[in-house]
Amino acid sequence: MRERNMGWDGEKPLLLLVGSSGRRSREFILQTVARRYALWLLQPAEVTWERPYVVGSTIVDNTRPEPLVEAARRVAAEHPVAGMFCYDEGLIAPAAHIVQALGLPGNTPEAVTACRDKLAGRTALERAGVAQPASIGVRSLAEAEAAAEKIGYPVVLKPRGLAGSLGVRKAAGAGELAEAYATAAGASYPGVPVFDVSVLVEEFVDGPEISVDSVCFEGECTPLVVAHKEVGMAPYFEEIGHEVDGADPLLSDPVLLDALRRSHAALGLTTGVSHTEFRLTPDGPKLMEVNARLGGDMIPYLGHLATGVDVALAAADTAAGRRPDTTVRHRKAAAVRFLYPEQDVEVEAVTVHEGRFTPSIHSAVEMADAGAVLRLPPRGYISRYGRVVALADSVEQARAALADAPRIVELKSRPLEGPAR
Repeated sequence: MRERNMGWDGEKPLLLLVGSSGRRSREFILQTVARRYALWLLQPAEVTWERPYVVGSTIVDNTRPEPLVEAARRVAAEHPVAGMFCYDEGLIAPAAHIVQALGLPGNTPEAVTACRDKLAGRTALERAGVAQPASIGVRSLAEAEAAAEKIGYPVVLKPRGLAGSLGVRKAAGAGELAEAYATAAGASYPGVPVFDVSVLVEEFVDGPEISVDSVCFEGECTPLVVAHKEVGMAPYFEEIGHEVDGADPLLSDPVLLDALRRSHAALGLTTGVSHTEFRLTPDGPKLMEVNARLGGDMIPYLGHLATGVDVALAAADTAAGRRPDTTVRHRKAAAVRFLYPEQDVEVEAVTVHEGRFTPSIHSAVEMADAGAVLRLPPRGYISRYGRVVALADSVEQARAALADAPRIVELKSRPLEGPAR
């Protein structure tokens, strides 16, 4: 364990930042939060791209509670700590132990674990009467077959502890179940525990899929961003885009608000930002999962563009025990499109053509470097080479602008040997 103070002057409240994740998809969080808070980074590696945003760092294994709490105590012994801030899916559970150990604002480790553990979450939500798909935890293919027969095909198989649609696969019938089980059972993510009962077999719920980023403070749960998700690569559920309407009527929908309130109460989430996913069915919204963190895929950034509400800053404010500012300043539409290769490839070059931007294109970035290997499900997930964000007066305008995304971010690649997807 090695600490380094980079010159904190004490003028801003200090937050312990557990993990920083990838620069391309998470730098916007540190850019906004560092303007109000001093950040002390706890992670296993030296500070690199995070340097402009942090005032100190501790090199520590942040995947386990014990060393993480010890590192937090050492920082707190030298500096007043206002809160703990974490947005990395694989780290939120160990990070919650800092909140408990130092008496900081935030959720208990038990509440965060109930979100990380999809089986525990389903059980708590069922007790609270929240509408959700039927779900059975299994530990073998034989148990998965029995569960699928009980629920009825089609079913969806998913890893018990992952997020971002990693390892999630639909099985339309018994002939597809073995492959779906192997996909779910074989998926993993750094820092996420492997459970004995490792796979969930769930009822397939059809309908548009949305996510809701909300902020909880002093017993109030306020939705800030509703993102309409676009998925592809069936029978997998790879997330290829999101659309956010600042005037979305779902932000004030009483049925959705009630589901948010009851689900958060059932899981014990009282403080901070959450990311909740629903399917909109003819019988009303059905809850797919609750995550005790900011949404991924630039969703908080889209929300900021669409309404002026800074979701990342709201998360930091609640971590410091401050009431977040949820005032809507404007109502626009923002959308993101993620670009994937058509087959497994090795990247030779990714080029952003800014000269091809139209007025509604807000930004575009390359997401893969030369030499990167991109594999499509089930051989790989989130294998994106580019990202394009649109900002317009309506969702239809933003969507139309993104139709030209493959021309804006151009991929040059070499196909990999092996069977095509």
